[in-house]
Amino acid sequence: MGFRVIKTAIAALMAVLIADWCGLPGPTSAGLLAILGVDVTRKKSIRTISSRFFASVVGLLFASVLFHFLGFHYWVLAVYILIAFPVIVRAGFKEGIVTGSVVVFRVFSGGEMDVHIILVQVALLLIGLGSAMIVNLAYMPAADPQMLRIRKRIDELFSVIFKEFAATLRNPNEVWAGKELIEADKAVLGGIEAAKRSLENQVIHPNEEWSVYFYMRKTQLDSIQHMMHLVSQIYQKMPHAEMVSELFDQLSQDVLTESYTGRTEKLLADVQEEFRRMELPDTREEFEIRSAILQLCRELALYLKIAKKDKAPSPISDRSQSTNE
Repeated sequence: MGFRVIKTAIAALMAVLIADWCGLPGPTSAGLLAILGVDVTRKKSIRTISSRFFASVVGLLFASVLFHFLGFHYWVLAVYILIAFPVIVRAGFKEGIVTGSVVVFRVFSGGEMDVHIILVQVALLLIGLGSAMIVNLAYMPAADPQMLRIRKRIDELFSVIFKEFAATLRNPNEVWAGKELIEADKAVLGGIEAAKRSLENQVIHPNEEWSVYFYMRKTQLDSIQHMMHLVSQIYQKMPHAEMVSELFDQLSQDVLTESYTGRTEKLLADVQEEFRRMELPDTREEFEIRSAILQLCRELALYLKIAKKDKAPSPISDRSQSTNE
């Protein structure tokens, strides 16, 4: 049973009890409105409940005029839909069309329309949607544990990818299916969605650290895919490739740490300096391979620059600022 189901049950029960205590006719209607009002995030709840309330009020106003002058006939409902729906949509309350229709159709079933009935319907709206609002604002499940699990999974996948890069650079005949890239992409997209939901639940002083972190990983994943293309162009064993493989060995460890160590960055600078002291290639084939290795180093430098720039959220138990490679 999901948490949203529990919230819905609480909101519906609260609305029915309050409406019954107030002596309003049809208290279960308030429970139905509460069910329609429960949502997944706080911000979305505020938006949708506001839309549903105002759409219902606008619908009641149109219905009161139509029922007064045209009577309670089935064809009047069609006229109501043709007139009221476009106005409600244009007013910006599109999400409340269904709720408003429920209220209007319930009034139609009663066969009467006067000021007292309108006030009763507004009171039921306030109680039903208000109960849903209270439950939504009262508690939402913490998103940090979920995002911490996603972050750990992404870090592990990145580590495996860098180990595979190192193995391929040492032995170009090494075969790697690359499934970790696909899994990492899914995990990053899942993290971005989770971060968005977390922001939707933060009405005051939203913290965007998680969004920054997952978008950083998305950018880095694009860089990794480019690196993979460059690694595939290195089809012979070379001392240069062996040196770069050590960089990826180091990075496969650094990516699992919670702070930016800078070790890979320092090793990269040493490797690039060593490259400058080496003799120029003798053959076109060697030139092409060394060119791919040089581009790979530049892409790795870009990856590290992104990691160094964007701070990653630290665990709940330790909110000190930190960054992953």
